[in-house]
Amino acid sequence: MRNITVIGGGTMGNGIAHVFAQYGFEVTLVDVVSAVLDKALVTIGNNLDRQVKKGAITEADKASTLQRIHPMTDLKSGVAGSDLIIEAATEHIELKLKIFADIDAFAQANAILATNTSSISITRIAAATKRPAQVIGMHFMNPVPVMKLVEVIRGYATSDDVCSRIMQLSEQLEKVPVEVNDYPGFVANRILMPMINEAIYTLYEGVSGVAEIDTVMKLGMAHPMGPLHLADFIGLDVCLSILRVLHDGFGNPKYAPCPLLVNMVTAGKLGVKSGEGFYRYTPGSKDLVVADRFAR
Repeated sequence: MRNITVIGGGTMGNGIAHVFAQYGFEVTLVDVVSAVLDKALVTIGNNLDRQVKKGAITEADKASTLQRIHPMTDLKSGVAGSDLIIEAATEHIELKLKIFADIDAFAQANAILATNTSSISITRIAAATKRPAQVIGMHFMNPVPVMKLVEVIRGYATSDDVCSRIMQLSEQLEKVPVEVNDYPGFVANRILMPMINEAIYTLYEGVSGVAEIDTVMKLGMAHPMGPLHLADFIGLDVCLSILRVLHDGFGNPKYAPCPLLVNMVTAGKLGVKSGEGFYRYTPGSKDLVVADRFAR
């Protein structure tokens, strides 16, 4: 398995492409928007520069990594000849189903089709293809070049051979793969998102403020980042989407998204990506400043 296609040039897609290319794989990075691909290559270059400065890789490693990434806007051409195709598009089920139906039609018969979804059913995605035994979840963590974990999610029909190959492949990337079964939120987000949601409820109900809630979790529970800051980093729209998957999948009111979260997403306050969420983010500044809305 040497030829990899990554679909989606956003944060997760460019991170996945970066890692595979760094470890010697030929990577085709596909996105329908050429500007997204241009931005992805700049981001990968900047992240490689940071690795060079830290002494983790050499300038030659950086150059060879970039040479192994091939941007493309045409999906059919982009998946031709690939051994593994990893979808890293936005967390919208209808979009993912369309992508998987298309790549199933275009990809070679023995190709494995993987999704980086953080919560959507692998079994449902696999049902959009004629090769459900070859469909699997590869949930990388953000930032991909830094975080070691990969959740490897078996759909209902995923074969033992495909699961074993993806576990081994993850280890080739010096990641730590953890096999999980296909239920809403898998493991990571089934545990993480209710905690973030409860932190938002704690703020919503006036129990304490943004900085105070995060401080309690950092100093009291040894979390490296408070839950509200983490929500901003993930993207409040992503958090809301995952909570809705959990709520719909289990039918349990404990997963119902906090009204404050819903309102913030509706208002376009999405966290780091929009410049404001629970905190305010200024380009070039690393200061953590509580958003005016929540200032005490």
